[in-house]
Amino acid sequence: MTLEQLRIFVAVADREHLTRAAAALNLTPSAVSSSVRALEDRYGAQLFHRVGRRIELTETGRIFRSEARATLSRAEAAELTLAELGGLKRGTLAIEASQTIASYWLPPVLVQFRDAHPRIDIRLAVGNTQSVARAVIDGAAELGFVEGEIDEPALSVELVDADRLIIVVAPDHPWADGRRVEAADLAAASWIMREPGSGTRSAFENAVRARGVAPESLRIVLELPSNESVRSAVESGPFVSVMSKLVAAAYLDAGRLVAVPFELAPRAFTMLRHKERHRSRASLALQQIMRDRR
Repeated sequence: MTLEQLRIFVAVADREHLTRAAAALNLTPSAVSSSVRALEDRYGAQLFHRVGRRIELTETGRIFRSEARATLSRAEAAELTLAELGGLKRGTLAIEASQTIASYWLPPVLVQFRDAHPRIDIRLAVGNTQSVARAVIDGAAELGFVEGEIDEPALSVELVDADRLIIVVAPDHPWADGRRVEAADLAAASWIMREPGSGTRSAFENAVRARGVAPESLRIVLELPSNESVRSAVESGPFVSVMSKLVAAAYLDAGRLVAVPFELAPRAFTMLRHKERHRSRASLALQQIMRDRR
């Protein structure tokens, strides 16, 4: 079994599609298919169901994907350690961040890092707070950036910035007239929210709980998986939502959203790393850039 076979298998397993995996790997579909078949034949294990023109992971494939990812992660760590002997002249830094940070806060930091270290390949994945923490624990990412609270003994948590959540409505919503909204009014509104596990949602729930409002009393009419989908839905109807001021800023300036005068406590942007894993020079360089920017 080779690392290349593992990379091909993981690419197919993540997409459950041979052609898309081949495109991502810059290989032909036949080469990808042959590699997967060779693994299955060598070990007598069926990794995928072939259902018509579709493929699906078998239970064996799901279990093996976890092990394959861990092996690739360890191999990448070994490669990075050797590359660092050249003084950050080449290497890879794997990062995972929650949506708000990945889309609005982190890009200028990464641009500055890229200017300073142009031969370090930055791999950025996007998830929610829970999935980012899991990626750092599993070794899929060296650094994670989240806005939600994390209570995980294996992780070191460092404050890197602060953010403010705001409640927003469309311009024709009754709350858009600047009226004072009380905590008791929140339960009567129709809310569009991010999915459970997102940092925005967990921070908001903690904030309203501190104001005496039980999060379960809110009437949530729709849960959506991204900041952009939430924003678009709020623009289109008589709904209320909460989002980072970073996300809403351009739409507030354009008059497409209105901020409701309801004060919410600021939330922290934090960086996660595994306490027991090697701290690469690339990650230390990125941390220094963030500290200098602050």
